[in-house]
Amino acid sequence: MIERKELPIQILDIMEYMPHRYPFLLVDRVVDIDYGKSIKVLKNVTINEHFFQGHFPQFPVMPGVLIIEAMAQSAGILTVLSFGANKVDEICFFAAINDARFKRQVIPGDTLIFNIELVNTKSGVSKYACTATVEGAVAATAEIIIVKKKIA
Repeated sequence: MIERKELPIQILDIMEYMPHRYPFLLVDRVVDIDYGKSIKVLKNVTINEHFFQGHFPQFPVMPGVLIIEAMAQSAGILTVLSFGANKVDEICFFAAINDARFKRQVIPGDTLIFNIELVNTKSGVSKYACTATVEGAVAATAEIIIVKKKIA
């Protein structure tokens, strides 16, 4: 397990755990964590996001697939913080998504909160129940599978 950090866990610490970088690092801060159980992650959505230039420019909406990716990144952070850092030849991959549902559009100015709960884990494969909210309203839900794999 990685040394437990004082909350909130800021972006520079997140970048130590995750291989993603701009423009594909889609989370900003860990605001709460119960190691091995759940995590709450924040994403501030701004008009400066690269995807708003081409995704409905007259009515900028965060693409649902990127909301799902941010959920997976949040689950990946929980995986690494709970079960240990990746070895040099390992990485956490987004392996599957089930039952994704979109309930609300996410627009510039919104603050997305990702609530991720570990459902179960076995042999490096972890299943998470994920919810994204804006101001308490559900924006999206999904079940995400994260797997730790060796890379060559």
